[in-house]
Amino acid sequence: MNNSGRKHILITGGTKGIGLAVASVMARAGYDLLLTYATDESAAAVARQKLLDASAAEVALLRADVGAPESVGKITAALREMAWTVDAVIFNAGLTYREPFETICPAEWERVFFGNVHFPVFLLQRMLAEELLRHGGSVVFTGSSMGVHPHSVSLAYGVGKSAVHALTQNLVKFLAPYKIRVNAIAPGFVDTDWQKSKPEALRASIADKIALRRFCSPEEIAELYLTAIEHPYLNGSVIPADGGYSYR
Repeated sequence: MNNSGRKHILITGGTKGIGLAVASVMARAGYDLLLTYATDESAAAVARQKLLDASAAEVALLRADVGAPESVGKITAALREMAWTVDAVIFNAGLTYREPFETICPAEWERVFFGNVHFPVFLLQRMLAEELLRHGGSVVFTGSSMGVHPHSVSLAYGVGKSAVHALTQNLVKFLAPYKIRVNAIAPGFVDTDWQKSKPEALRASIADKIALRRFCSPEEIAELYLTAIEHPYLNGSVIPADGGYSYR
């Protein structure tokens, strides 16, 4: 906890979908928030007001695309200006690339891996060097069941999320000297706007593969992030939350 007695958290991609649901849970739990977003300023402003109306949290916004290397410096500069040492970091923002295998572009492939894997490594490195992440704090990644079950839609996404799971487990050793725990949540199909936009026949086909026969709500998945942050013995875990996908 910071000297002010308030808890602070950084959430990348915190203004839409799962990220916004997580931000809402954290705000209610007493965390002040720094939320990054890539481009949609109007959605970010709406999300901030929603969070302010529903909690007593301080909510700051920062436009920072995780696919851009300069965002590492933008985020650390913002934290210094705010005089925040955060208690936790949630790496929720991620990139995907849907292109047939035969026409995958190397630059786009590399951008996906930078945003999903490289960016968190170098942001954590900088935050620790500049003492912007509290020793004894917590880091949580958003993985995916698509990093476990091969997926035909995006090779880059599936392999990238597998790398996120491996990064989570390998970071345990390197963050242990700082007493920082690191975990990942691996959601299955969550009812975000993206999933809701799919044709009903496709949604029904997906739901039929899930033992619970339904998609997860963003609010349900968000509660797991709070558990991962605050459970004192949870470390190096990749927590699946897919409703029993592929069990039917």
